[in-house]
Amino acid sequence: MHCPFCQHDDTRVIDSRVSDDGGSIRRRRECPACGARFSTVEEAELKLPVVVKSDGRREPFDRDKLRVGFDRALQKRPVPAEQIDAAVSAVTHELSRGGEREVPSRHVGELVMRELKKLDRVGYVRFASVYRRFEDVQAFREEVERLERDLPVLDGLQLPLLDEPEPPPRSRR
Repeated sequence: MHCPFCQHDDTRVIDSRVSDDGGSIRRRRECPACGARFSTVEEAELKLPVVVKSDGRREPFDRDKLRVGFDRALQKRPVPAEQIDAAVSAVTHELSRGGEREVPSRHVGELVMRELKKLDRVGYVRFASVYRRFEDVQAFREEVERLERDLPVLDGLQLPLLDEPEPPPRSRR
């Protein structure tokens, strides 16, 4: 690596540390010519596809934009940041693993919905309401009913979507 101060064409690594998430390596370097020290960060470069919008526009995949979408759907919900990060990574990994050069935005949205369904029912419905452009309360109701029908395994792990009537008290005998 070139020295950013004197442009000498070789520098020496004096210390390397792996980041907390294991996704990058921070290297401390020293230039033998001028003695300056500096840090570099090394990360794996993933080739992610271009996202094709519904109107035909193409834009590079943006992990930060994906994270913002998760954050909006899960705003004020009891979902730890680590779980959101893992969901963002899962979507990113799925896109990079696919190997396509272009993917429709609809595919990205379906991957996000799949991850939100695992994380939080309310976040899932929030995202679905925007993503699927619900026009009325009936569309919300149908999605909630579909979600409850599809996810019986999550009962007890998440709060209910709608207030459920309490069962009548049992009589003691």
